[in-house]
Amino acid sequence: MARIYLVRHGKAAAGWGEDVDPGLDEAGREQAEEVARKLTPLGPLSIISSPLARARETAAPLARKWGVGVAIEKRVSEVPSPTTDLKDRAGWLGKLMISEWSSVEPELRAWRNGVIEALSEQEKDAVVFTHYIAINAAMGAAVGDGRVVCFSPGNGSVTVMDADNAKLSLIERGVEAHSRVV
Repeated sequence: MARIYLVRHGKAAAGWGEDVDPGLDEAGREQAEEVARKLTPLGPLSIISSPLARARETAAPLARKWGVGVAIEKRVSEVPSPTTDLKDRAGWLGKLMISEWSSVEPELRAWRNGVIEALSEQEKDAVVFTHYIAINAAMGAAVGDGRVVCFSPGNGSVTVMDADNAKLSLIERGVEAHSRVV
């Protein structure tokens, strides 16, 4: 059994409808440092990150403290948008967030399954830096909730799960955001 610490990236310098791959803003950099301080006593553990800048930048302070590399895992990346138009992308995400996984396109269900597989196949304890919808995909699988959004993890929050025999179990919810994010 592996313990998985799912970290939602720090606050991004731009929103979903403004930039495809923003880095962190100042508050996000502070959140990344706080996550590193909080998790330092647990390791060193494996560190896995989404390839997107905001997740990699959130992982960097912990990797420095532990003196380890960061493995990039595409399967824990942001939910794939069907459009590159930023305005349309934001509207699409808003609709997705009020959906059930059973009613979304097969490509999105496959993405969700990839997130769950990437986490479930971990054999050793790890910290995974990822995104809002990806954490929700894992949370839904762990607690049997079919909604796309069943939890509102705050930036820099840490949600703890166990991966055992290809099954995720919730150990501790991360701190929730004050409002849902679009």
